[in-house]
Amino acid sequence: MPSSFTIHVLLFVLFVQMVTGADPLYYFCSTTSGNFKPYGPYDQSLNKLLGNLYYQTPPNGFGMASVGQYQAQTFGLSLCRGDVSAEDCKSCVVNASAGIRERCPNNKAATIWYDECLLKYSHSNFFGQLDDQGTFYMWNVNNVSDPVSFNLATRRLLSGLSKTAYADPKMYAAGVIDLQGSKKLYGLVQCTRDLSSSACKTCLDDAISNLPSCCDGQEGGRVVGGSCNIRYETYSFVNA
Repeated sequence: MPSSFTIHVLLFVLFVQMVTGADPLYYFCSTTSGNFKPYGPYDQSLNKLLGNLYYQTPPNGFGMASVGQYQAQTFGLSLCRGDVSAEDCKSCVVNASAGIRERCPNNKAATIWYDECLLKYSHSNFFGQLDDQGTFYMWNVNNVSDPVSFNLATRRLLSGLSKTAYADPKMYAAGVIDLQGSKKLYGLVQCTRDLSSSACKTCLDDAISNLPSCCDGQEGGRVVGGSCNIRYETYSFVNA
């Protein structure tokens, strides 16, 4: 007789199959990890993994799990943005589960990013390892009038938030600083919680160092990867 958890996972899989959620910010389907057969052992493990993450993640914003054995084993995690509610986190994980199965249907490793969460899985154990596969950039198309001082302020804000985040159990920090006049600069940094404090610091430092490549003198920007992300804007974008 199936356990109550197994029934919940089956119901979750059916629910995910009916979801047509919002488009992701980006997704990455690994082409070097191989493919799995539909309805085969790995597919079954992946369904159970996504069900586990659905139940694990909303209460505290993070979940990680491994399901299966040998060739059917899969590892995964999901992370919600540090300011979102448990209900919004749950909705995002559902969308991410549906989105990753739709866009990477038979890939043994994949990552998908939404504004409020990320979800990734792999056939190999990636827990605790820095992941820059699929790293992408986003930026505000508006230019600032004084890029030199603005870039310095951006680095100062994000570097300060980074120091807070890698020392915090949630590995998340958001804040604001005053600019000239009445303008403000808002920032957010976050790591996946499978990382050590030192690995989180390395990830955030690398992301901040990449800002000139994408977002030099722009009013807003993001560097987003599989292990951490940073963002700054001239408007508030986090929940109070």
